[in-house]
Amino acid sequence: MTALAAILAALIPRSLRETQSAKDHATWAGNVVRGVFIWIFLVGLVGLPYWIVLIPPHDLLLGNELRRQLAHSPALWFTFGSLAASHFWKAFRMGYDTMPDKELKQRVRWDLYLLLLRALAMFMMAAHGLYFILVPLMALLLSYLEIWPERALGAVFGDPSRLWEYDPGDPTSRRRRR
Repeated sequence: MTALAAILAALIPRSLRETQSAKDHATWAGNVVRGVFIWIFLVGLVGLPYWIVLIPPHDLLLGNELRRQLAHSPALWFTFGSLAASHFWKAFRMGYDTMPDKELKQRVRWDLYLLLLRALAMFMMAAHGLYFILVPLMALLLSYLEIWPERALGAVFGDPSRLWEYDPGDPTSRRRRR
């Protein structure tokens, strides 16, 4: 979820700059407020697969034991904070702000589709009561997605080297999926 939030945060400055006309010039504070609002909206909308993943372990996540561990363990907060910071650092270092449009579409779709596959896999494992082997299954799945991302993307979304071509608004650019 933090990786998705980081990618969206890295895309917001470019989108604000490209959609703002000369006559609609807003102040720096206005752009920040608009950017934060758009970012929260997009994280809520695009992050729906991740929110859905949290439905099966609902009782576990809202239990007293988890609250107690979170309240008394600064190591958990440090771990989450360092993971979130590394996701934001990586997203802003990717250079989404300066990439050409074709490369930007390819890279963002590649990254977001991989995150979507992870969310769907987590949901499938959690929804079917596979809690007892969730960690080894996730380790295998995430290893596969990191080692062979083009295979995973190709199996679900078609040719991963041509993700930039598909534009849902243009009927001439539709491509056939495998």
